[in-house]
Amino acid sequence: MPNHSERLSALRSVLAAAGVDGFLVPRSDEHLGEYVPASGERLAWLTGFTGSAGMAAVLADKAAVFTDGRYTTQVQAETDDSLFERRHLTEEPLEAWLRAHAEGRRIGYDPWLHSEAALKRITGVQLVPMSPNPIDAVWRDRPAPPAAAVVAHPLEYAGVTAETKREAAAAELRKSGEDAVVLADAHSVAWLLNIRGADLANTPLALAFALLRADGSVRMFLHAPDRVSAETRSILGNRVAVEPRAHLPAALGELSGRKVRIDPDLTPEWFAATLREAGAIVVAGEDPCRLPRAMKNPVEQQGARDAHARDAVAVARFLAWFAAEAPKGGQSEMSAANQLLAFRREVKGFTAESFPAISGAAENGAIVHYRVTEATDRPIAADECYLIDSGGQFPDGTTDITRTLWSGPGAAPAGLCARYTAVLRGHIALGTLRFPEGVAGPHLDAIARRPLWEAGLDYDHGTGHGVGSFLSVHEGPVAFSRAAKVVPIRPGMILSDEPGYYLPGQYGIRIENLLLARLAEPQPDQVRPFLEFETLTLAPYARALIEPALLTPAEIRWIDAYQARVLEEVGPHLDEATRAWMEAECAPLEA
Repeated sequence: MPNHSERLSALRSVLAAAGVDGFLVPRSDEHLGEYVPASGERLAWLTGFTGSAGMAAVLADKAAVFTDGRYTTQVQAETDDSLFERRHLTEEPLEAWLRAHAEGRRIGYDPWLHSEAALKRITGVQLVPMSPNPIDAVWRDRPAPPAAAVVAHPLEYAGVTAETKREAAAAELRKSGEDAVVLADAHSVAWLLNIRGADLANTPLALAFALLRADGSVRMFLHAPDRVSAETRSILGNRVAVEPRAHLPAALGELSGRKVRIDPDLTPEWFAATLREAGAIVVAGEDPCRLPRAMKNPVEQQGARDAHARDAVAVARFLAWFAAEAPKGGQSEMSAANQLLAFRREVKGFTAESFPAISGAAENGAIVHYRVTEATDRPIAADECYLIDSGGQFPDGTTDITRTLWSGPGAAPAGLCARYTAVLRGHIALGTLRFPEGVAGPHLDAIARRPLWEAGLDYDHGTGHGVGSFLSVHEGPVAFSRAAKVVPIRPGMILSDEPGYYLPGQYGIRIENLLLARLAEPQPDQVRPFLEFETLTLAPYARALIEPALLTPAEIRWIDAYQARVLEEVGPHLDEATRAWMEAECAPLEA
């Protein structure tokens, strides 16, 4: 087992020798993404915490790990409280902790791992850039950076040529009077150039940076550029240069006197500092690829429908399998997750899970982003709650679905059914909403919470996130969250609808569909455009956990219509036994 005490002590020795009083360790890599390669798992290496969002602050005499509400239970299980305090990112923020324990002191940071915007929020200490990262000096067996092949994303899936995308982004720069933009988000590079890779286990990315000029030319920088084949280079064309990452300093140095856009939230601070040192004029602005990437074009929209339709067959087979096997005993969180993965592997076009499945029985289901391991795997017992949150990557789309199930064979407790039904009501309320153009995700988050709020209950995570097209399962800039930026929802955006309820030590409930935003049909006297959602996900809800008496007639009609659609669209692709199960599961609640 890793000795985190020794690792912490080794880091402190390096910091002392460098003349700094502390160091910040974010859960991010040089692209500031949510998912990082093994070589970027510095936070996990130092602390043991493996969640996808967090930060550690290390001082000479104390240290703390900061996470959000999704990981409150996980951080307690994975970290040693004799080494690290556990703090909530928003309720006990890093900035306040540093002011309380290190005011005026020299705190180091890696300028490749923090955005300029994030660093500006830290006050009361002297921030000292440190490169190379001091953790790398003591992480003796740190994996090498990934170097998977970079491939073209075919037009039949992308829908728009890379040349068209480059020209549109370049036109935005020209309109703003800017000469270039730095793209540090590898998702933007992938979208702009219609390329994909395998540098991350669950997201088909090539971890690359790009410099887009106002004339539409691009210089792409990545580790091991020879992994871009001659064929892929030919598809990229002669206006896209492929270069080693070591060329970045010189490339930025050539921009002296030029106006260069930097997204201050998405770009490592190193870029702005290097550009200013070179004499460039740094202009804060939005990544020009982020919003158009989120607004799926018609080809991507149809691809999402097609991918969800195929994925639904695997999910249906799993749900029927679970209904038959769980009451018998003998299954575990890991065996269930593996069974779902096995079904997905039989689906045409499946390339990978879109994230490691969250497979949590009973009390583990209350850990919002629980990840089962051989050490934590537990049996799925009879008559208990089981939560499975999973998804798949397909060339034509990315899926993400959560269903909460009852293992049986007995009836579920009334209290559990009441909670499940409240979550389901909030899920339906958001998914069926019509709303005026200009409304943003934070404005709608409460819609899904109302049934729980009426019972004095809530959940400590956002209600939904954006989803990419054969890219990250978590995509900005729009989200159903009070903490999200106010970015209006636009047609073509795909978002998750996933309210939940978690009773620590007992069970977790979450229900998730993916929604596609579209223009709604005008109504009489309507004076401005309205939007609505198309439900992409096709899977039955847990009939054993629904309490019809707590639903309105309109909610019952919607559930019955949705289940009938699931049966009609998915049923013909199922074997006889699975279809028979689905017919019973999708039978009308309103008999």
